[in-house]
Amino acid sequence: MLDHRNIKRLAAGEGFDLCGIAPCRHLAENEARFREWLAAGYQSSLDYLERNADKRFDPRRLVERARTAVVCAVAYKNRASEGYPPGCRTRIASYACAADYHTTIRDRLRRMLAALKAAHPALEGRAFVDTAPLCEKQLAVEAGLGWIGRQSLLVTPQYGSFVLLGELILTDEADAYDAPFEGEGCGRCRRCLESCPTGALVRSRMLDTGRCIACHTIEKEPGTEVDLHGWIFGCDACQSCCPHNLRAPLHRDPAFDPLFDPLAMDEAAWLALDEARFGELFGRTPLTRSGLRRIQRNIRRK
Repeated sequence: MLDHRNIKRLAAGEGFDLCGIAPCRHLAENEARFREWLAAGYQSSLDYLERNADKRFDPRRLVERARTAVVCAVAYKNRASEGYPPGCRTRIASYACAADYHTTIRDRLRRMLAALKAAHPALEGRAFVDTAPLCEKQLAVEAGLGWIGRQSLLVTPQYGSFVLLGELILTDEADAYDAPFEGEGCGRCRRCLESCPTGALVRSRMLDTGRCIACHTIEKEPGTEVDLHGWIFGCDACQSCCPHNLRAPLHRDPAFDPLFDPLAMDEAAWLALDEARFGELFGRTPLTRSGLRRIQRNIRRK
């Protein structure tokens, strides 16, 4: 049996700001809501979301004999998270200003898993950072980290929604589990819904990716076109306005320090870049997911 205190010590030692532990189970209510979302066509060009829906809502289908989900979160708020000045036409989602979080979080989780396996040789498990169909936001709720906000993101009391998640799915039970987060802290606030420049938040906790600027600038592009409102990679519009995010502290983990200042480059500077210089400046960041040519195309789209 896994010692929950040891798990949390390992997570803190790896630099995670939050760690919660939940039993693995079928998240039936979330699956029903997700299938309703798919039926409405809100996945638009993200057709990969239609695959493996049964696995997405039951970690036991991803890891045989899974018993325990460890959900870790790291805060990443930086100056760009607080928003851009009016008229800025080269806006970048603030998480993308730092080194790619997938590598950083995955390495930390793997070290945690190795330490747990050293103490429990029969233990099996896997680490996940956006690498498989997993309902990670609801798992975070189950592990007591926060609630799902109206913008459909996890919101934590300490750090708002400016957190990045990673999970360990383990085959042993823990000696204690965290209580699921009860209720939600949005109250009557609807700032995120009102601030979305394209109306992608069609209603509370329901996102139409066909209108979402982040989808249009990063993912396979939906068939319809939207005004990008100056965003060239991702979008923080529904986060920068959130009262919980406005109160949240800036990140403390140096691994998530910005590698560049998005306000230091205007449209002309971006359009003047070649592939070699782009790689030098941004090769460690998530911007490589889109690539230079698409970012430049986003700038020209306005």
